[in-house]
Amino acid sequence: MTTKSEAQSDVKKIKNAVSEELVEKSKEDVGEIKKNENEEPKLTDLPGIGPAVSAKLENAGVYDMMSLAVMTPAILSDAAGVSEAVARKAIQASRNLLNLGFVDGTEYAKKRESVNYITTGSKNFDTLLGGKGVESRAITEAFGAFGSGKTQVGLTLAVNVQLPIDKGGSNGKCVFIDTEGTFRPSRVKQIAETLGTNPEKVLKNIFVARAFNSDHQILLLDKVSEMIRGGEPIKLLIIDSLTAHFRAEFSGRGQLADRQQKLNRYIHNLMKIAETHNLAVYVTNQVMANPAQLFGDPTTAIGGHIVAHASTYRIYLRRGKQGSRVAKLIDSPNLPDNETIYYVTEAGVVDEA
Repeated sequence: MTTKSEAQSDVKKIKNAVSEELVEKSKEDVGEIKKNENEEPKLTDLPGIGPAVSAKLENAGVYDMMSLAVMTPAILSDAAGVSEAVARKAIQASRNLLNLGFVDGTEYAKKRESVNYITTGSKNFDTLLGGKGVESRAITEAFGAFGSGKTQVGLTLAVNVQLPIDKGGSNGKCVFIDTEGTFRPSRVKQIAETLGTNPEKVLKNIFVARAFNSDHQILLLDKVSEMIRGGEPIKLLIIDSLTAHFRAEFSGRGQLADRQQKLNRYIHNLMKIAETHNLAVYVTNQVMANPAQLFGDPTTAIGGHIVAHASTYRIYLRRGKQGSRVAKLIDSPNLPDNETIYYVTEAGVVDEA
């Protein structure tokens, strides 16, 4: 007669055998998916994920391999309406396909070779950012008081991203999420005309959305992913401004923790989009005057440490002498703190007025 401990041992062996079989089968499935490397893998390429299940996942906000790979079998099972065994198999296949593990420094350096750069229009400003401009797979944050040139830098980037690579562009389109009503088509046309490009064509390659609250602002990120999957060559995402709605909707210290948590999730989604689709993210940020600062500049960026840690490059913009603007690099993973002067003219951001 079989004892209870022996029965439990048999059940455990069966579970382990099933798990190993699923892993091996998922590796075989990945091999099938990788046969045609010219095509980007889709959710429907995964075992157990058909068109109907894929539609359910998209309704649940899961649009790409990475989103699925980091899910648990229980959550995927609930969202897609499949068994946990099928969910586990699909997750394992996506993880093997994405190779979510460690790579050596040489391989990582090769991956970094695909990074694109967008010129700001000012050589001084580009030099401040390493010499080539705003970087893809990164979040570049510009904060400063009103009139410091934050939006003007964004509008100039929206035009410059459409330039050929040899002229400092990325041959791509731009998405502009406007939270403060700052986007002006006439200004974009003016910058385009001054640069000698077709203003109507430039304007057509900029997708603009007016976000009316923080939830709408968050929803628009999913729309960006949908557009990229639909074939739009989006290379730049601009949010002007990042914190306006969060600041307005969560007032007082009692709501500060909720605001920071929501803002944190939003910024991490931004980071994921930038990395997944190899696009540049430029965000503007509001400021406040720190009353505890008795000496020096009391200007402090909104968002606290959450925004500060998430931004790859952090730039403080302010007005300078004789109509100039000053850009100061506050934080960067590879560049020293420095500052430079630039001007805002009809041609956008330039070195000289």
